[in-house]
Amino acid sequence: MNRLLLLTGLLLCILSTSCIPHKDIVYLQNKNTATDSTQIMVEQQKPYRVQINDILNIRIKVLDQENAVIFNPVGDGNLNASGAERAYFDGFTVDVHGNIRVPTLGELNVLGFSTKEIQEQIEQQLLTNQFKETANIFVTVKLAGLRYTTSGEIGSPGTQILFQDRVNIFEAVANAGEIPITGNRKQVQIIRQYPQGQKIHSLDLTDIAVMNSPYYYIQPNDIIYIKPLKQKTWGLGTNGVQTFTTILSAVSLIVTTYLIINR
Repeated sequence: MNRLLLLTGLLLCILSTSCIPHKDIVYLQNKNTATDSTQIMVEQQKPYRVQINDILNIRIKVLDQENAVIFNPVGDGNLNASGAERAYFDGFTVDVHGNIRVPTLGELNVLGFSTKEIQEQIEQQLLTNQFKETANIFVTVKLAGLRYTTSGEIGSPGTQILFQDRVNIFEAVANAGEIPITGNRKQVQIIRQYPQGQKIHSLDLTDIAVMNSPYYYIQPNDIIYIKPLKQKTWGLGTNGVQTFTTILSAVSLIVTTYLIINR
């Protein structure tokens, strides 16, 4: 009887430590107060600064559009391309020196500039070298899609592209197939590219305060890494039923083997 009680206690201890707590899989919990409350979150996003390997989509419009044809490429590299491929062939890729090559204007250094600043720079150079103010120049500069990579414990790891100006961490994760129950939502790592190198930032997606983080919105070329929870490496199951079934099967096998040997 004592052995049975000991075994029962051991099983309960393993169950309590191997199951994944409910609080570890719920997003946006209000951890600072005892009850839920409506909060106003102040956005911390700063204008994105263009980096090496970014692809810019630049379009120039004037009253006589025929005079602007040379500035607006039409995908000569691959006329059958579409979507992200079309953006690659039509766009202006930032080289390792931070430059892009624009027809008639030559090389422009755009590294570290926002798209609005690049737009103003191109408009000014066109007015100086190419057109008069009466041409009513209209320039738009956008990133040719927001490209990021997901890795680790996530539904669909790999490179994703979203054609949006802003993407927060929850949108990025959802687009990549969501984090399974065995993924660590408390330590989501964002590996971000900077002019001086790469830095790693950590986000706790279970805390509502994440919406105030300066890293809440992802940036082009971000790598999002999701660590697995330790419960996954134990292989005992992700909930109480799975863990109990696994342990019960193991105990049954041990008992059966013991009885056969001592028969």
